[in-house]
Amino acid sequence: MNNQGKTALILGASGLVGKELTKILIQKNTYEKIFLLVRRPIEMIDSVCEPHVVDFDHLHNYEELFHATDVFCCLGTTIKKAKTKEAFRKVDYDYPVDAAKLAYKGGAENFLIVTAMGANPKSLFFYNQVKGDVEETLKKMNLPSLHIFRPSLLLGDRGEFRLGEKIAAKASGLINVLMVGPLRTYKAIEAKNVAAAMAEVALLNNKGIHIYPSQEIEQLARRKKV
Repeated sequence: MNNQGKTALILGASGLVGKELTKILIQKNTYEKIFLLVRRPIEMIDSVCEPHVVDFDHLHNYEELFHATDVFCCLGTTIKKAKTKEAFRKVDYDYPVDAAKLAYKGGAENFLIVTAMGANPKSLFFYNQVKGDVEETLKKMNLPSLHIFRPSLLLGDRGEFRLGEKIAAKASGLINVLMVGPLRTYKAIEAKNVAAAMAEVALLNNKGIHIYPSQEIEQLARRKKV
């Protein structure tokens, strides 16, 4: 596939979805260069990748990196890891919004972000409120192409121990068997499938605002072409 002139930027490239997305984009050979924005140094994965250790509190200092064709936002944390609601909101709302502003200014064709099933600014749950808030803000930014991915429980190796997610992942195998018909939307989903769907959607280059629930993410992942 001709990758001449196309570049990608991945925020959160060391995270669960970000790691899988990096692998897939390398394999697809869609981009001439892939910028990886991370908090800590990572091993060089491929010569097409260009890792950058950045301070996400000051993303504007890395404005030149956002002159990318496609910007993928795979940032996310938990209340437990963030310690406070304010710190959680900074990672899951402030950073993505700052990134979208820079992507818009840099002329990105596509902005793709992972939020969550149940994202709703009016939700009773703080986690879903923040996810809903970031979606609503991004929708108002006049991005040429906004793609929102709302996966259910993410499965995969995070490289860190999360007891609640470990238990849920163990149970998901049996539960997924029972998820048929309307319940299929709630099935747990592999992070690599979310990444595959994001890569596929970027290739389609559909303009406007698009939201992909977990079931549709699975369908898009099955369409991936390498």
